[in-house]
Amino acid sequence: QLQLVESGGGLVQPGGSLRLSCAASGAALDKYAIGWFRQAPGKEREGVSCISRGGGSTHYANSVKGRFVVSRDNAKNTVYLQMNSLKPEDTATYYCAADERGIRATIECQPDFASWGQGTQVTVSS
Repeated sequence: QLQLVESGGGLVQPGGSLRLSCAASGAALDKYAIGWFRQAPGKEREGVSCISRGGGSTHYANSVKGRFVVSRDNAKNTVYLQMNSLKPEDTATYYCAADERGIRATIECQPDFASWGQGTQVTVSS
């Protein structure tokens, strides 16, 4: 059974950077599209970025385009989210999720993925 564990969250000042990691176990990650989602208090969970099984297709929310970069290393069973130029509005719990629907899940990047990690907190504040 696929299990996902996020890491790399923390407190960072505006303009700073963080790299989140999503480590998978129990199954080969290359069978899944992977998404990064976030949820701030009082708000709905939203798609941040998604990446296809092989990494050839990606999707970014408009709010993070040009600042965040998603990548994956299937040999290490790990997906990354590099977050640059962080803003206070990026503060949220970040989750990674996996789905076998492949390219469709990547393009739509909606929080209806099948398997989820527990989340990691990102706080952007001075």
